[in-house]
Amino acid sequence: MKKKTLLGCLALATLSVYAQTEKRDSLQVYGLQEVEILSTRATETTPIAYTNIESKELKTYNTGVDFPYLISMTPSAITTSDAGAGIGYTTLRVRGTDGTRINVTANGIPINDAESHTVFWVNLPDMASSVKDVQIQRGVGTSTNGAGSFGASINLKTTNFAQKPYAEFNASLGSFGTHKETVKVGTGLIKEHWSFDARLSNIESDGYIKRASAELKSYYMQGAWYGEKSSVRLITFSGDEKTYHAWNYASKKDMKLYGRRYNSCGYMFTDENGKDHYYKDQTDNYVQTNYQLLMDHHFNNNWSISGGLHYTKGDGYYQEYKGNRNLIEYGLQPFMLNGEETKKSDLVRKKAMDNHFGGGIFSINYKNDRINTTLGGAYNRYNGDHFGNVLWVKNYIGDLNANHEYYRNKGTKNDGNIFIKADYLLAKGVNVYVDLQYRHIDYKIKGFNDKWNSVSNDGLQRLDVNEHFDFFNPKAGLSWQIDNHNRVFGSFSMAHKEPTRNNYTDGKFTEHPRHETLMDYELGYLFRNSWLHAGANIYYMKYKDQLVLTGELNEIGEAMADNVPDSYRAGIELMGGIETKFGFSWDVNATLSRNKIKNFTEILYEDEDASGTQWKIEHGDTPIAFSPDIIFNNIFGYAYKGISLSLHSQYVGKQYMSNAKQEDCKLDAYFVSNLYMSYTFKLRNIKDITVGFNIYNIFDEEYENNGYAGSGFYFDGAEKVRYNYSGYAAQAGINMMGHISINF
Repeated sequence: MKKKTLLGCLALATLSVYAQTEKRDSLQVYGLQEVEILSTRATETTPIAYTNIESKELKTYNTGVDFPYLISMTPSAITTSDAGAGIGYTTLRVRGTDGTRINVTANGIPINDAESHTVFWVNLPDMASSVKDVQIQRGVGTSTNGAGSFGASINLKTTNFAQKPYAEFNASLGSFGTHKETVKVGTGLIKEHWSFDARLSNIESDGYIKRASAELKSYYMQGAWYGEKSSVRLITFSGDEKTYHAWNYASKKDMKLYGRRYNSCGYMFTDENGKDHYYKDQTDNYVQTNYQLLMDHHFNNNWSISGGLHYTKGDGYYQEYKGNRNLIEYGLQPFMLNGEETKKSDLVRKKAMDNHFGGGIFSINYKNDRINTTLGGAYNRYNGDHFGNVLWVKNYIGDLNANHEYYRNKGTKNDGNIFIKADYLLAKGVNVYVDLQYRHIDYKIKGFNDKWNSVSNDGLQRLDVNEHFDFFNPKAGLSWQIDNHNRVFGSFSMAHKEPTRNNYTDGKFTEHPRHETLMDYELGYLFRNSWLHAGANIYYMKYKDQLVLTGELNEIGEAMADNVPDSYRAGIELMGGIETKFGFSWDVNATLSRNKIKNFTEILYEDEDASGTQWKIEHGDTPIAFSPDIIFNNIFGYAYKGISLSLHSQYVGKQYMSNAKQEDCKLDAYFVSNLYMSYTFKLRNIKDITVGFNIYNIFDEEYENNGYAGSGFYFDGAEKVRYNYSGYAAQAGINMMGHISINF
């Protein structure tokens, strides 16, 4: 695949040279229709809170870190990194909601995993290099395709045609053995209608955390035909990742004993000399390839239609060393060793997935001077196998197939939605917005889970999920453009969300979770003139049956999420900035919020045994886990004659890692600043060259941005004594990255 992709890039480069000789009618080129899938996007009159980011801004900071870190300075956003340096497994939270509640689309096509509802950004390395712009909608947002938007939606639009041939090379080199190489080429327009583009990327890093290495490879290719009223674009992009596990995190005690970079993943044993040994193949491996066929046609100035077909193939696994495991739970029989029966042993297991996801989207748009209305929708089908193998057992005596399979189950999901939205100019400057969506989901899981049924003690847990959901998601609001500088808006939106796969597989054997409901109220004000912009957005997001960790365990003692009847997120987002004529700019945003579960009941178990005694604790109102009350972002920038300097600073308030408000189970507040410096100049026969240097965490803040926490209790006589435990994702101190970009 790598060779084929490289040959494709070389072929496109050749076509670029050929295309330079073609003559063009500039007026005809200007009139060509670009593919636009805009039915899920907000506009200036849509009464919701959103942020647009252009490719130029993404490119400035795209020197290797994963996509969430490129948009981390937008309002209410925070990022996490398992490896501690922003490369590998990273996540994004917006308004305290995690990745399972953030809808992501690329050209209107769903990117979220159909079962887990999250986006594994590690499977989309260097996607930013092929993105034209990004829109981040906070709250429920407009109707979209795929997973329900319960905190934010992110709409990526990939690059359209370039009128002239181009070639680009980017390279970065920095701390922790990090390096990135990207090659991009494009033909420009050939014979007035055709264009071809390609990108090939490689990113590698050892990670800040020990052994948290990442090897990420990706490509993006597209071929397109553009007419005056129609366009067709065929796109494929793929990511190939191999990362060493770093998701165990470390306790504060571990950090004191072994240092902040300690990683217990893959630990096997300590030899007689005190040296720790780790399993070298404790890795996550996944290849995800996406195909999109996008079409667009404008009948006249009023009517247009667009649509797309898509298919995603995912194939991967992770394998890990597990110590002292019950053999029967892996379908293996006990064996005799030195005259004694061995029921437990160390082993290596592999958990794998084989996923298929495909479908189509469409939108029909009509607009005139007063109304802009869209009828749109999508249908998607997911089919995924989950299975596990035992690769090795210590001292095993007997027949062991090298790929002994001990569990297998299949998930299938049909997800369809249809929506109609209209933006109507009611009076001068006053627009009414209505958006109505119906969504239907069928979700099945059949087969055996990877968990032993300790209740019947007769085999693995049997999965028999057959769920059907019908959701009606209405949205409505008003937008008033008071004058050229001032705008106010208000809206109400409702959203529903089905449980994730883990809510079923990690839940109780005999009970299924309920779907969640969100009612989102937004009120905003925006001001803008030639040098100043400012705004405020007040939100109140009321949840019914939100799924949260309650401390309750399933039958085999694993933490599970349960529906809580009443919870909410309320806050204000403040934004402002200036841009001066002498190159200085200042952008700032802050979110002040309260995120609460009402009347939270925590359930603890004696010695964390689900069959043991329960202790129910009524806490009253408690903060929702991983939801800071304050997020503050500040950007100072300066640009002059090719010189660019910017200082990014983010403050994130403390975050509790459980919903029980335990002071010894929280992430402390942190303040991190990054300095970006670059210089752009021109040379003969080269469009431009940019060289730069980034210093991350310039003040060497010691902090953690993710983790986990749990609790149990024991009896001291007749008295119950609570205990807590927690793990923390330590982040890198001061580190650096140099980079160069050459454009032809």
